[in-house]
Amino acid sequence: MLKKNGILRMRVLVVVTLVLSFVVAGMSGQTAENWRGPDRSGIYRETGLLREWPAAGPEMVWAYEELGAGFTSPVFANGRIYITGMEGEEGYLYILSKNGNLEAKFPYGKEFYQAYPGSRSTPGIIGNFAYMVTGHGQLICMDHTTGDIVWQRDLFNNFDGSNIRWGFTENLLISGDTLFCTPGGTKYNIAALNRHNGEVIWTSPGSGGLSSYCSPTLINHNGSKILVTMMQKTIVGVDAANGETLWTHPHANFRNIHPNTPVYHEGSIFAFSGYGKGGVKLRLNSAGNRVTEEWFNDDLDNQMGGAVLVDGYIYGSGDRNRFWFCVDWETGETVFSSRELAKGVVIYADGRLYCYTERGELALVEPDPGGPVIRGQVDITLGSEQHWAHPVINKGVLYVRHGNALMAYNIKR
Repeated sequence: MLKKNGILRMRVLVVVTLVLSFVVAGMSGQTAENWRGPDRSGIYRETGLLREWPAAGPEMVWAYEELGAGFTSPVFANGRIYITGMEGEEGYLYILSKNGNLEAKFPYGKEFYQAYPGSRSTPGIIGNFAYMVTGHGQLICMDHTTGDIVWQRDLFNNFDGSNIRWGFTENLLISGDTLFCTPGGTKYNIAALNRHNGEVIWTSPGSGGLSSYCSPTLINHNGSKILVTMMQKTIVGVDAANGETLWTHPHANFRNIHPNTPVYHEGSIFAFSGYGKGGVKLRLNSAGNRVTEEWFNDDLDNQMGGAVLVDGYIYGSGDRNRFWFCVDWETGETVFSSRELAKGVVIYADGRLYCYTERGELALVEPDPGGPVIRGQVDITLGSEQHWAHPVINKGVLYVRHGNALMAYNIKR
């Protein structure tokens, strides 16, 4: 009997150990909900969406108009909506129901209130934690169920970074248990932190330049994970496992501002910025430790609205070049330019571009290398300040933020 009980206890222990192992693995493998879609490409994997809009535009199902000032986008997790904003000088994390009702609002610290005041960091949500960085370089992990600050790091005082002209701006990148950020210091140019406690995993000298408003991307190149971002005057590739700088490539405009996340596809990277600069396509070698320039296009000089790669063509708007462009991914040739819409932001889902312009035009566009075909348009009249936030699509609903207002449009067929 004792032997049987011992065997029983052993079996129970094994089962419990296996269950705990799966739970821990599952927790570590959670996906962070963050900015510009599942892989930061601006591509949303939604289907069954409207092919064209009614004359009055898609149905607005609700609007929430008390967000405070900010330029961030909503993210979705735990059946709720998370977004940041600023009231007075204080930054807040707002938690809304899917019906647009405020469920909670938690302060996270002083936000950037000088030029273009408002929140700059779309929250990263994973489990019970929200991750944000203020315009003053305060990196915060908050328990969004209570509003308690779990840990906090000062990217300027702790990591030798310094602020930039319009406030530190970065949508944090989280992969598994690692949070990546770009303090922009000489020693701590790029850093990887344990997302649970904020402890340093590695730091990298990167290219040594200041942070430049860019939100990095994490690519898987032939089995190697590489962090790609744009610093003050360079495009940088860093080994995500240890912080080794693998390569840099010069890319500077006269303001050294590069807010667009680079686009990766089949071994090549497209990195681009505004103020007349344009974009370059870089080819990685098989090991990912060297790049060569394939082509440069100075037409698509998008300032901060991103670009999308669809069926072998890059779509996006210019900055000084105030057109919308279609660029051939293989050759870098500008296939068309159009002024039917003002410059702005672009995302993509289910065969359509969603363009949100600086004039407040929200347009549904059929991508076509022969020229854009507008399949619907509506003007955004609610909200305040600049039309700069990136729209988001989630479960058949298009969300558009304009300053203090977040609007939800039904775009499901």
